[in-house]
Amino acid sequence: MPKGSPELTAARKDEIMDACECLYQTMNFKDITLKEIGKVTSFTRTSIYNYFQTKEEIFLALFEREYRNWTDALRSIASSSEKYDTDRLAAKIAESLTSRELMLRLLSANLYDLEDNSRIERLVDFKRTYLNSTEAMDAILERQFPGMKDKERRSLLLTIYEFIHGVYPYAYATSKQQEAMDEVGVRYGEFTLYELAYDGLRRILKSV
Repeated sequence: MPKGSPELTAARKDEIMDACECLYQTMNFKDITLKEIGKVTSFTRTSIYNYFQTKEEIFLALFEREYRNWTDALRSIASSSEKYDTDRLAAKIAESLTSRELMLRLLSANLYDLEDNSRIERLVDFKRTYLNSTEAMDAILERQFPGMKDKERRSLLLTIYEFIHGVYPYAYATSKQQEAMDEVGVRYGEFTLYELAYDGLRRILKSV
């Protein structure tokens, strides 16, 4: 276990996650290694093992941090004194997603690999944070649809999350993907992330 105060441990974990996030902006997941991450931190690659045993654990922790930040935004929507109609609610949730590009990108990656190559305690931490986000979203839906039965609201919640999990690739394409789509004539880049999220969420909410 790493020595030092809980504050120092948290700061070092954040530094590792920040380095990983920075690399992820220009590199693919498969090309990022603990050695590469160690090059852009203030301590050695060996020291990283005091905090994370695999690169998947680092990405999972990064994912968890993104979910926590998004959950804060959802809780703000749920606790607002403003009464939203369906269009406005879809807009508010869509707005909360526009600053969570990293979270959406991670959602579109292979989450199974991240979870399978992380220790159970790390996975439990992540699942707890994910649960908090679903509870915050559920609070929004309960406020919006007070007469809806729990099972129906749960189904709506899952539909929203299924949609959110898949929206990133439609808003962002890699240069290789763009080249391939140009080759076969596939249209892309017509809508921003916000436009895609807003329209999709509005359709889902109006289906109730």
